[in-house]
Amino acid sequence: MGTVIAVTSGKGGTGKTSITGGVAASLALMGRRVLCIDMDVGLRNLDISLGLNDRAMMDFADVALGRCPLARAAVEHPDIKGLSLLTAPMTLPASLTPDKVRALLKEARAGYDHILIDSPAGLGTGFRLATCGVDRAIVVSTNDASSLRDAQRTVAELEELRLIHLVMNRIQTKLLRKLRTTIDDAMDAAGLPLIGVVPEDPQVILCANLGRPLATQSRRGAALACWNIARRLEGHRVPIMRIR
Repeated sequence: MGTVIAVTSGKGGTGKTSITGGVAASLALMGRRVLCIDMDVGLRNLDISLGLNDRAMMDFADVALGRCPLARAAVEHPDIKGLSLLTAPMTLPASLTPDKVRALLKEARAGYDHILIDSPAGLGTGFRLATCGVDRAIVVSTNDASSLRDAQRTVAELEELRLIHLVMNRIQTKLLRKLRTTIDDAMDAAGLPLIGVVPEDPQVILCANLGRPLATQSRRGAALACWNIARRLEGHRVPIMRIR
């Protein structure tokens, strides 16, 4: 049975979607069967991060509501074997309930090793649907005070989960020095164990604009950080990246 992982942030603008895409592609390149589910209703962008811009015709609501089978709705990546995307609808159907989302995830677990959910920012209805049937969560934060506070609030909403980890994203060493803070300080502020540190990397935006998954273009910077997070999810012991 596969593992369902919600990638969430509380605050928007943390790079949650790029982390979801980078980790998912890395897991697939390791030979795993991976399904990405974009649950950021109305603001879906995971297809861009994966290089699948507008290829998905059916969405997760179509599957959850029985309008389309999962096998037909999930779009397979043309270049990364084992990687598929189930996109989000533009609006949230009133008939979509947590029980129907849980049933969808149960079906996905039977066909994939990992299911990564790109959760919407904030702690509203979309967040509750995106996290209602998951096994573990990754909370993505930057090192600014408001992002870390929102990470704390997100953790409080996920208190029933046993496995919750922190990813510190878009880290700039010069900024850390100016703020006189450290990654350890950020971990203490968020109250979570760390699963990855991702540097600020212009390749993230460049690859998205070119429609190329970051994980296929390099093995350094943010791409290497996502690869390391994927390895940790697989149970490997990998040192945390030191950002210079």
